[in-house]
Amino acid sequence: MLKIFTLSAFILSISFMNCRAQSETSTMPTSIHQFKVKGLLGDTINFASFKGKKILVVNTASKCGFTPQYEGLEELYNKYKDKLVIVGFPANNFMNQEPGSNEEIASFCKKNYGVSFPMAAKISVKGNNEAPIYKWLTHKSENGVMNAKIKWNFNKFLLDENGVIIAYFPSSVTPLSEEIVSKL
Repeated sequence: MLKIFTLSAFILSISFMNCRAQSETSTMPTSIHQFKVKGLLGDTINFASFKGKKILVVNTASKCGFTPQYEGLEELYNKYKDKLVIVGFPANNFMNQEPGSNEEIASFCKKNYGVSFPMAAKISVKGNNEAPIYKWLTHKSENGVMNAKIKWNFNKFLLDENGVIIAYFPSSVTPLSEEIVSKL
């Protein structure tokens, strides 16, 4: 009788641990498609609407040595828009290189680079005020794929058609580089 009771208690504890593990992981986003963010002009960018396309997420800034990458991003977007969406995230995390308001950023991007891909409202991509989407992008415990550190403006994350991270590129990798294009 004691053996049956012990075995039953053991089975119940394993069952409880499995249920607990499932409930803890079920609250964690499994893909970027679970995010909605505020757009640069107050609209909403719903990543679920990008299912079936690859997504390139880029932290941007208007007063950076890498700012001319906007031109390459726009060219990449126009060339591959049937299977790729680019989403820019303006951030002022590095040497005050994105000091403007959302409206000023939108005007700058349109006037200087003809940006037509979705741009999110200005956020923080690291530190204490890190936006939830960047916490997900940069922490393996959140995204299940990789850890990444945002070291400067124009870091890039490429996600597959299911919203799962497939690659991370530092600022020095340009939008039209073979490293990126070969994965499209």
